[in-house]
Amino acid sequence: MSERPKLGVFKFSSCDGCQVAILNLDEALLALSERVEIAFFLEASSRVDPGPYDVSLVEGSIATAADAERIAKVREASRTLVAIGACATSGGIQALRNVADVEQWKRQVYPRPEWIGALARSTRIAEHVKVDAEIEGCPVNKAQVLRVVLRALLGAASDLPGASVCMECKRKGHACVVVTRGLPCMGPVTRGGCGALCPGLGRDCYACFGPSDDPNPEALVEDWLGRGLSRRDAALRLRGVTGWRREFREVADRLEGRRRD
Repeated sequence: MSERPKLGVFKFSSCDGCQVAILNLDEALLALSERVEIAFFLEASSRVDPGPYDVSLVEGSIATAADAERIAKVREASRTLVAIGACATSGGIQALRNVADVEQWKRQVYPRPEWIGALARSTRIAEHVKVDAEIEGCPVNKAQVLRVVLRALLGAASDLPGASVCMECKRKGHACVVVTRGLPCMGPVTRGGCGALCPGLGRDCYACFGPSDDPNPEALVEDWLGRGLSRRDAALRLRGVTGWRREFREVADRLEGRRRD
């Protein structure tokens, strides 16, 4: 009988929320563990197998020099590497420091800032190593994780949809919060996958799943400004949990008159 394929789950700079989403697969995770050897997943087990891994799931952004060294080792040990969640695919909420003076922040927050080894920027996994697939979300959709893992084990590429949250709103029959309430919703430029959770509760989308396949944030911002939103507030809307993605960052920079390096 052949050996079972090995799965590794790794954490970098993040809150662990995407790993918890994997644990929330419940019975499906138990069924997967009968067919796949979970070789490294510290959120679930103390087992530490050095690999190699057939599939590695990586949560979190690269925020320290140690992160940058370790992700290279994980990539080397992985046949397929999948970045999961907004931190791994966009830099996460910690990427807010990318448009600020991180040294000043360290002095303001920590009594011994010299002990903090943070890089000046928090960046997505794909800026450091080759990534075979990305699963967006804050946190990820657990069903999407299962689908991507199973397809990777079969040698198939990820096939997650890239349409906007607006499509999910339409399918679920939610009233558009832009039309009915005039809210500055990010749904038109955000990838679906959350089930239109916030609009379903009468709130505007905050782009937790990153940009859709063909976003047009410039047009969206023009609509916001026409509705009376200030340029500053429009920029802040774009600088959320996935705000370091180029599609959102460049528009926010222009709104704030910020020079791009």
